[in-house]
Amino acid sequence: MEFISLVAQSFSMLLEPVILVYVIAGFLIGTIFAAIPGLTATLALALLLPLTYSLDVTTALMACASIYMAGMCGGSITATTINIPGAPSSMMTALDGYPLQQQGKGALALGHAAVGSMVGGAVGALLLIAVAPFVAEASLLVKTTGKFSLLAFAVIVIIIAQRGNMIKAAMASCMGIMLSTVGLDAMEPVTRFTFELSELTAGIDLMPVIIGTFAISEILIQANGSGYTKQAVEAFNKVKIKRRDFLPPFAEIRKIGVICYLKSSFIGYFVGTLPGAGGSMGSFLAYAETVRTSKEPETFGKGNPKGIAASESANNAVCGGALVPMLTFGIPGDPITAIMLGVLVINGIQPGPQLMSGQAELIAPMLAALLFSAVILIPLTLFLLGPYFIKIVAIRKDILYGVIALLAVVGSYVATYSFFQMMMALAMGILAYYLRKNGFPLITLLLGFILGPNLEEFLRRALALSNGNPLTFITNLDSLFFIILTLVFVYFLAIKKPLKTPV
Repeated sequence: MEFISLVAQSFSMLLEPVILVYVIAGFLIGTIFAAIPGLTATLALALLLPLTYSLDVTTALMACASIYMAGMCGGSITATTINIPGAPSSMMTALDGYPLQQQGKGALALGHAAVGSMVGGAVGALLLIAVAPFVAEASLLVKTTGKFSLLAFAVIVIIIAQRGNMIKAAMASCMGIMLSTVGLDAMEPVTRFTFELSELTAGIDLMPVIIGTFAISEILIQANGSGYTKQAVEAFNKVKIKRRDFLPPFAEIRKIGVICYLKSSFIGYFVGTLPGAGGSMGSFLAYAETVRTSKEPETFGKGNPKGIAASESANNAVCGGALVPMLTFGIPGDPITAIMLGVLVINGIQPGPQLMSGQAELIAPMLAALLFSAVILIPLTLFLLGPYFIKIVAIRKDILYGVIALLAVVGSYVATYSFFQMMMALAMGILAYYLRKNGFPLITLLLGFILGPNLEEFLRRALALSNGNPLTFITNLDSLFFIILTLVFVYFLAIKKPLKTPV
């Protein structure tokens, strides 16, 4: 209850003009990036990460939370208007949103997306606020062997979540772990893999890895041409939207039903707690469940607002779920929470059980901003700026990506004031580009890099305490629990026949 009251008190921080400006600006930036096909809120956060050095950690985390929520709902804009999801989590929204757009009801579809996003985001944030302290207390029972098994569970789950691409996902994860071993040894004062370069003694900084992986690689990918610009401009010229058109009739919201909104939100929240699952899996499962329980399954994919509500409720609820493992165990649930983890680490804050008890005053404002973004900023932003969001896709690509390239390179230098680390960001961008071109998922690379040091440290400590006996991971109940949990997830995600697309 103390944590809940602390979150309630944190809403007063939003009355401070400077903080409110950062939260609103973060939301708008996240929405714009998510609405542009090829760009994501992850890229926005990666580009803006160097700016967090000039902010206090509380303000930075509140801005990150608003970007996160905006990134989940912003992709529905182009998914509905031109059938090109601005974010992977909006793929299922396009199935019913674009047919409504073709029927001249694009604004109505965006209105339903906003309502679903608002409900899902609010439910996810409230569940996070209610559950996180208890998860943190339970995590105190996890010892050294259990911590290794938990981190191994996270790595394995994120690998098998990349269905049909698990081998490449495993290889990318191994690359990330290998990169994390560069520099000083985790337990002994010796250097590793530095190739006599003094700049590598401290290892590879997290900042150039994030900027290179998400920003620079995206620029290189888009330089080849994504083919959406002509289609986007043609669609923009046809679309005429008024603000009042964004308000869906109450009768349609009632027809969708409270159960649909809440069930989809719960699905999205619990999927979000799985490392690497992400909004796309949450929206897919919620959409599939909605189709399965519908009395008119044949109407989905043809402009059924219930499909939009299910998809958007789930992918925004993922925000709250993904922050649970990041805050309580230091395990990011998706790329954005991985960057938010970087914000904490850069500011000298180590996520874990003690974070929720000893430094709750830093986390509570972030959760307040997450809830504020869902309940207030999503509907308000769409109502005020909805007619203008479609113009984003008509921006010339050479100007757009030129600005992004400049921000990425300058940001990587400002973050470390190191020319070497700036070049490392470029090198990581080139590596990530070739990995993406060949189908390697970058989230596994980043997760391997972030979790690698702790994974190695807990493994070596556990073996040292047991005199090198690997059976210690089975004889300790906390470790055995996560091993069994890993086997369960391997069965359901990798061995059992996966779900088919519902339409």
